[in-house]
Amino acid sequence: MTQTSENVTWLTQEAYAQLKAELEYLSGPARTEISKKIEAAREEGDLRENGGYHAAKEEQGKQELRIRQLQQLLENAKVGEAPADDGVVEPGMVVKIAFDGDEDDTITFLLASREYASSDIETYSPQSPLGSGVMGKKVGQDAEYELPNGKMASVRILEAKPYQG
Repeated sequence: MTQTSENVTWLTQEAYAQLKAELEYLSGPARTEISKKIEAAREEGDLRENGGYHAAKEEQGKQELRIRQLQQLLENAKVGEAPADDGVVEPGMVVKIAFDGDEDDTITFLLASREYASSDIETYSPQSPLGSGVMGKKVGQDAEYELPNGKMASVRILEAKPYQG
């Protein structure tokens, strides 16, 4: 999954199905489960000192937030093929960069929305400083981005290939 600056999120069919299934679970069975937890905690008595009730309400709030996030994400999703394998850095690409042109100091990451971050590969958002700095660059080009301390960093694009999952 990747996100563009137009607030449209590109998703593979697999990613779309996975997020849709999560939404269906959270807005169906999971809502029922949390309601039952809240009701059971309510029956225990005084709500001011009822830790189980407050924990269940907090869990419900987090769940409802995730439901809204998924609804918005899926609403703005475009399901389709991976980006072209043309060496241009764009969302959906696995990018290998060298810091300050040092070919030994490299990292490889997926340029994509954090929603589809994988434990297999580091993920950087296209809106992050590094992500926006490398966006649109071609293999072999240099890119600059601003570090949190306000200094500028330079990287060279070594590879840009579509993410294969």
